[in-house]
Amino acid sequence: MKTLYLSAYLALKEVWRNRGRFLLVSLVIALITLLVLFIAALGEGLANGNRQYVANLNAQLIVFLDKSDNIISSSRLEINTIRAVRRVEGVADAGPIYTSTTQIVSIKSPLKVSLIGAEPEHSGMPPLLEGRVFHTGDSREVVIDRNAALRSGIKIGDEITIRSTQGTTDEFFYLRVVGLTEGQSYFFQPTLFVAPNTWEKVRPQSEADLKDDTPYPNIIAVRLMDPKEIGAMRASLLTKIPNIEVADIPTTINAIPGYSAQQGTVQTQGVFTLLIGILVIGGFFQIQILQKVPQIGVLKAIGSSNTAVGAAAVIQIIVVTAIGVAIGGGMTYLFSLGFPPTIPLVFNGSSSLIAIAALLLIGPIGGLVSIIYAVRIEPLKALRLQ
Repeated sequence: MKTLYLSAYLALKEVWRNRGRFLLVSLVIALITLLVLFIAALGEGLANGNRQYVANLNAQLIVFLDKSDNIISSSRLEINTIRAVRRVEGVADAGPIYTSTTQIVSIKSPLKVSLIGAEPEHSGMPPLLEGRVFHTGDSREVVIDRNAALRSGIKIGDEITIRSTQGTTDEFFYLRVVGLTEGQSYFFQPTLFVAPNTWEKVRPQSEADLKDDTPYPNIIAVRLMDPKEIGAMRASLLTKIPNIEVADIPTTINAIPGYSAQQGTVQTQGVFTLLIGILVIGGFFQIQILQKVPQIGVLKAIGSSNTAVGAAAVIQIIVVTAIGVAIGGGMTYLFSLGFPPTIPLVFNGSSSLIAIAALLLIGPIGGLVSIIYAVRIEPLKALRLQ
């Protein structure tokens, strides 16, 4: 205990006496912290923008058309597939999902959105925050997600106009907003939810599609009676229903075009930023140790143990790193308050805590060489008596 107290005293006393120098290092660490936290938030935001709707589905399995490689936009199922899936023993619910894109043009700045057809009270239709769900049939009613509301200013009760290419001409459709859901971004776009028949009427269509008014689902979200039986139910669905492939939610998310590559790029940036932090901290404290070799020699000559010297170096590194991370965290919070909702930054609690823990670890890791060097200093050589 006495050794620890002495080490802490020596470490903190030096930090205070050279506070200008150590503050500069803390500010460098703060900037690294700012960068790492923003990279983590950007990665989470981009991931949410791509996967949010799929990740929030009240389902455990997704049914695709065979040979679609688990890509939602490449899948188009027959209507009777929905009934077949619902009849399979162990299926609690199966909701068809119809996906497309469109553009809201009745606002100051036209907004591109994902247009999703879903059946009320079935998997695929998210729970509402406000308002009510749309009526079935060709009701021309729409439920919007919070992202669309924030970016457009649209409220429940408003009428919106969407532009949709029908064959070779652009047509305009009017929809009444009747409900609001939590954020459900899909393919980096806010989401509108409509009834399947409405979706078929207003979605962009080719000349060939105009000849058929039947809505064909892209996928079917399957909720199981026993969520633990994912493997068995997947095999059962594949056996009993022809021309389909089945994937769980994580597999579906990873199959979204560009998702894995995007996340890999962001994570690589974060790792390299941490490596830069390790080198910066390691280089600074190595210079610090080299400058005070004689002082360490005196400490050892008067009886200080290697444990005390090493602990002092560790405490000093931890304190300076912690100050830098605290400053960087505060700067990150202040900067985040000024960003508009259009910028995909999401400060997720768990990912931010992991990033902060990694930042706190880079100090001791970066200073490891200097700590070892300090412990190995020989008193006589340090004082040039040998």
